[in-house]
Amino acid sequence: MSDTQERTLDPKLLEVLVCPVTRAPLRYDAEARELVSESAGLAYPVRDGIPVMLEDEARRLEEAG
Repeated sequence: MSDTQERTLDPKLLEVLVCPVTRAPLRYDAEARELVSESAGLAYPVRDGIPVMLEDEARRLEEAG
């Protein structure tokens, strides 16, 4: 898989995915290759184009300020 392909996520997939903790919509961060849940303060990894939607695998977002 090329780097460009790995940094994209199917828009239709993003439309249906929600945070498993809060059920809120997610934002895809292509640079970090993560799905970000602002409401839960978590970032879920996307590995080989597959979102890993497990709370135990998520990274906590740093507090601003």
